[in-house]
Amino acid sequence: MKYKRILLKLSGESLMGDKQFGIDNVRLNSYALQIKEICETGVEVAIVIGGGNIFRGVQAEEGGMDRTHGDYMGMLATMINSMALQSALESNGINTRLQSAIEMKEIAEPYVRRKAVRHLEKGRVVIFGAGTGNPYFTTDSAASLRAIEIEADVILKGTRVDGIYTADPLKDKTATKYDSITFDDVYRKGLQVMDMTAFTLCKENDLPIIVFDMDTPGNLKRLLDGEKVGTIVQN
Repeated sequence: MKYKRILLKLSGESLMGDKQFGIDNVRLNSYALQIKEICETGVEVAIVIGGGNIFRGVQAEEGGMDRTHGDYMGMLATMINSMALQSALESNGINTRLQSAIEMKEIAEPYVRRKAVRHLEKGRVVIFGAGTGNPYFTTDSAASLRAIEIEADVILKGTRVDGIYTADPLKDKTATKYDSITFDDVYRKGLQVMDMTAFTLCKENDLPIIVFDMDTPGNLKRLLDGEKVGTIVQN
């Protein structure tokens, strides 16, 4: 395997599948099976999942709600998704631990870095919920921060597109895909990979990001087997 310890970042929207809202159980189970496939090869897996299929703090602010209040509501949405993913993984025989950046002792452990690393070493999948626990930070920032803290080898950003393109491939038919690109080139070209806080954290800590299509079953395993899947961003 190319990487020993990974952090998988999933968007909340991807859990919707073909629905307009909420969680598509077929998509959820597909993700769980892909994660199980790589766990069985001995890769240590940590996961951060967004909450956009349920609630987005930024949208709440546009509607007149206080941004801080909205962001905390968004963190709760990530916990709903984290619990759903935990259930799907465990029903497929994968041991998991859910850690929350906000204390919710009835449903999750508090986030403790040393404990998280120990779980990973024991072969458990660790899901980090509630973002960083702070408003004004996205789940992309949480993914970058947690990946650095647990000394992951790479962030795998699972999306609905198969990599980073020169322009939006859905809007521009002439857009071409990058197999690899540097952090500096992403800055220079103004490409959207992660929000700037998350992206800068990865650049400064020399943590590569691979953007790939998680919706195609088998892609995650192929990527970890060393096949050219998605786009890698590195220094």
